[in-house]
Amino acid sequence: MKIALISVSDKGLTLANDLKEKLNDDSTIIKVDSYHKNVKKYFPILFDEYDAIIAIMASGILIRSIAPLIESKITDPAVLNVDDNGNFVISTLSGHLGGANKLTEKIAGLIDATPVITTSTDVNNKLGIDVIAKDLYLSIDDTKQILFFNKAILDGKEISLTVNPNRNFNYLFDYLNSNTLEINVSINFSSKVNTDEIHVHIDEHEMILKERKIVVGIGCRRGKECEKIYNGLTQSIDELNIDVSRINLLASAEIKQDEKGILELSQKLSIPVDFVELDKLRLFESNDVAKSEFVMSKFGIWGVCEPSALIMAGFDSKLIYKKTSYDGVTISIAVSK
Repeated sequence: MKIALISVSDKGLTLANDLKEKLNDDSTIIKVDSYHKNVKKYFPILFDEYDAIIAIMASGILIRSIAPLIESKITDPAVLNVDDNGNFVISTLSGHLGGANKLTEKIAGLIDATPVITTSTDVNNKLGIDVIAKDLYLSIDDTKQILFFNKAILDGKEISLTVNPNRNFNYLFDYLNSNTLEINVSINFSSKVNTDEIHVHIDEHEMILKERKIVVGIGCRRGKECEKIYNGLTQSIDELNIDVSRINLLASAEIKQDEKGILELSQKLSIPVDFVELDKLRLFESNDVAKSEFVMSKFGIWGVCEPSALIMAGFDSKLIYKKTSYDGVTISIAVSK
């Protein structure tokens, strides 16, 4: 997640600086930038460039600033409102698909504030269908159906999920079993459903949730054991609350194509691995990729795990876990659009 902090007062700026320092230590936060004053100039830019905006200011200033920019719950960024004293963090826009509700809980925890969330499913302790899609990195084929399905969930109706029996859906089953929010759901199996889809039914209504491609990029020192790489991977996906069965692909650079530890990991997890050509890595450009002078001097590329993950996740993919080191192993994770 790429986050913009924007403040208007000196006290708000101090809080923003403190929050930025804390967020920079979080591997699930890809980038944090801070802006101060001149909200009319900055908000249109922030809406296009960031996944989330944390506005440290009075709610009236925030609402008047973003009102002309709001388009859709599908495309609008998450917007949080924080008062200057850091007493309350309010999920203001894109609570579910944009991730504002979960980010509100995170930010409130970091600054010891009270989180304020008002979405109906959350306040009634229900699991929204759009929350499932967001948490499991699934796209929704018909977003106009979200309201109908969430209303049905609020009314306690049974939702039917149909999946292909040939795909390991442990990630879905574990998620539903461990979630503390309530949902009345049945699971069905059909070979007619594509392996990367979950078909959701109630009455005559259908929604298709489709897996966005999750790619784990791996870099490591020569000769790193499979177990060491596995430990780094599991720590990373644990931070994202992703089950290993949700991973679609492992990726690294072609200089690692004979790396025994990576090949053994692919076999151990039954997840395919692809190795990206050096020429593609040299040509790849992204402002979100960390640059390593050491890797450049040795291989002529700026990095391994982040660009490999992004390239294999496809055009317009984004990082959801930035390059993080684990005892000679580097892990990053990207997801397709």
